[in-house]
Amino acid sequence: MKLRIWITVFFLMAGLHLSVQPGKAQDVQDLNENSMAADSGTLSMLDSMLDHIRHLEQRIIEKQAAMAETASETEKNNLAAELERLDKMLASSRQDFERIATGVDIDLFAEKKEAPFNWKDELVSLIKPGIMELKQMTQKARQKSDLKEELSKFQELKPIAQQANENLMDLISRTKDPQLKQGLEKLIPEWQGQERQIVSRLEITQMQLAELESEEKSILESSQKTIKQFFKTRGLFLFVALIACIGIVLLLRVAYLFLVKHIPGYQSVYRPFHLRVMDLLYRVVSVLAALFAVILVFYLFEDWVLLSLAIVFLLGLAWAVKNTVPRFVNQSRLILNIGAVREGERVVYKDVPWLVKKINFYSVLENPDLGQTLRVPIEALMDLISRPFHKHEPWFPCRKNDWVILSDGTRGGVTSLSHEMVELVLRGGAKKVYQTADFLGMNPMNLSVNFRLKIGFGISYNLQSLATNRVLEILDAYIRERLAAEDYEESLLNLRVEFAQAGSSSLDLVVIADFDGKMAPLYNRISRAIQRWCTEACTANDWEIPFPQLTVHKPAA
Repeated sequence: MKLRIWITVFFLMAGLHLSVQPGKAQDVQDLNENSMAADSGTLSMLDSMLDHIRHLEQRIIEKQAAMAETASETEKNNLAAELERLDKMLASSRQDFERIATGVDIDLFAEKKEAPFNWKDELVSLIKPGIMELKQMTQKARQKSDLKEELSKFQELKPIAQQANENLMDLISRTKDPQLKQGLEKLIPEWQGQERQIVSRLEITQMQLAELESEEKSILESSQKTIKQFFKTRGLFLFVALIACIGIVLLLRVAYLFLVKHIPGYQSVYRPFHLRVMDLLYRVVSVLAALFAVILVFYLFEDWVLLSLAIVFLLGLAWAVKNTVPRFVNQSRLILNIGAVREGERVVYKDVPWLVKKINFYSVLENPDLGQTLRVPIEALMDLISRPFHKHEPWFPCRKNDWVILSDGTRGGVTSLSHEMVELVLRGGAKKVYQTADFLGMNPMNLSVNFRLKIGFGISYNLQSLATNRVLEILDAYIRERLAAEDYEESLLNLRVEFAQAGSSSLDLVVIADFDGKMAPLYNRISRAIQRWCTEACTANDWEIPFPQLTVHKPAA
């Protein structure tokens, strides 16, 4: 924008180049001619503006004289408004004249009044450099857009003002009424002043736009310059701040590990309270020290833009912390092991019981029967409650490779289980998958430890005298013989044959057989085998197996 300064610089550069390469004399002469032409255009514009300023001053004097002569309040008010408008136009024209003549922005030298202290204004002043930097990035684009809008506005107003003056002159030349002619002639100075003002502003806007466009460079050159400048200044500052931040964190980490290594009790499974306090303080101090290191670097380098952005970040962080203080306190209590969930206790998470192995920002839960370890954020423990447990309490109804029977009648071996789902393989190879919550809701009966079969069997009332003694002994011996013959005896833990009840159609017996859990896959086969052996024993001993009977008593004649 400083046209004369740029012209002088170009002229000096061309002169130096000429001293090295005498063959370029013609280029220097052309440059001198262009410089002289630019200076001539500037002087011509200044001369035109000076005439316009004199014209405005003359009009102000005329309005003041007219205001002193008139007695009408309405006319005085109109003249006062017109004087105010002319004063503003005169002040604006003088500023434009001075700006073009000096080639600098004269607003930079204006005295600024000291404002009273206001903490809100002071707070804004801290973040103002960052905002101004972001604003400056688009300054030229916005300035160019504003100049184009202003140029378009004056280009539209110029022919309108010219037409107004032409209309006035035409009416004056055609009228023969002296009073009307005198009234029209009074309008001429005002509208000629309007036209001069518009022409002057139009020329200034065109000159500013031309200077701005002449300073523009290609996007590639501008980007390269911006990137180079960034890495020389703010990029370097950010890198140093990052190194300082990492260095502080590593230094505190090394000091913390040194203390951990030499403080007794820190390596224990469940740490004491004072060590938990030290661990929490270490984390808080690490965050604060890292932030302080970043701010200190920006302050030492006197980069107020980055410093203001860092302050904005800290203010946002403080605001977020203010809204989460209660939750942070609860998390701190959990980390200090004085909250609702404590290390070494039992907690139910996702419908499955877990052992709380470690509480930290990421806590560790373990289920011995599932063989799973979960790493969950501390937020997941906020609404849970743990309790002490007995060492014989089960952590899950079954383990992998166990055989279970569910309440829906499904019997299968567990091939996969987790806190999300349980997969069973049925006899024959079919697989069935349950959600863990649904699986637990079906009350699984685990057969893989030990299991009992209770097989009911009925004999005829003809054996009433033998049903409670001899029949039981014979049936017990026969079943034991068959168990040994079919290689079930080793897995048999207990066998009893007992009288159950006197039924409506039969004397009911029950065979109670306890087996080792390894026979769980053959649960139904053994059940069927016992039924078969009971039937064979009845056949061998000629015992009648009754069926439901209906006896009809016929009354006497």
